[in-house]
Amino acid sequence: MSAGFADIDWARPWLASIEARGRRWQAAALAGYDDYLAMLNEDAAASSHVTGRGERLAFIAQEALPAGASYEGHIAQTGRVPTRHNLHDFFNASIWFAYPRIKAALNARQAQQIDTLGVGPTRGGVRDALTLFDENAVLFPCADASLADALRGFAWRTLFVDERAAWGTRCEARIFGHALLEKLVAPYKACTGHAWIVEVPIDYFTLDDAERRALIDERVTQRLNAGPLDSRAFAPLPVLGVPGWWAENASPDFYGDVSVFRPGRRDRQC
Repeated sequence: MSAGFADIDWARPWLASIEARGRRWQAAALAGYDDYLAMLNEDAAASSHVTGRGERLAFIAQEALPAGASYEGHIAQTGRVPTRHNLHDFFNASIWFAYPRIKAALNARQAQQIDTLGVGPTRGGVRDALTLFDENAVLFPCADASLADALRGFAWRTLFVDERAAWGTRCEARIFGHALLEKLVAPYKACTGHAWIVEVPIDYFTLDDAERRALIDERVTQRLNAGPLDSRAFAPLPVLGVPGWWAENASPDFYGDVSVFRPGRRDRQC
């Protein structure tokens, strides 16, 4: 049986940033689809969030998407996000509130690609990278270049064991991808995100959660708007290896599983 709204465990550390709003939405979703959409729209109306072309954010039932309309194009043009009554779209909506500027930037670039290339059987490299970010990205704020190098270089013992004390003081992980959040409702060791490194000052780690998210939202949006994007901009990150996220990773032996923590080096652009 697939996971549902009742299966969300708000004690999971990767959900901390969306917990307060998420608990309210969860209760509404369990009450029914209409109650759920109504609550999403109440929160959207109380916010100043916009989609890719400056339209005020709102949520509609999936079946309200006009026939033949593209999902991303419709969001950009109308502000209305087609939303199903499932976990995947629950987490998508959550990220619209946690990182609104990043979501708007992704939507703007997706819509621009659709305007230029149309909707075909394949998305193309840029749209693939944008979709990968939207669905599976893990933001990796980092104030120490050596830790970013360890991530890019698959130096798992350096990143997770030798530099374990750096987590929370010089680097951290924040899940952005809503498909990844959906998978983590039922966590498994091999669950891997696509890490996007965000350079931050050391005093970032003295900020509270809302201030950190605001800083990340601004910096990542600037990069998304600045130039080319492709899938080589990411580094794989087995998310249950993040210190404090999974009890078993307290043992260094956890990272010896080469089927998950794979060796190797790749050239990375992030």
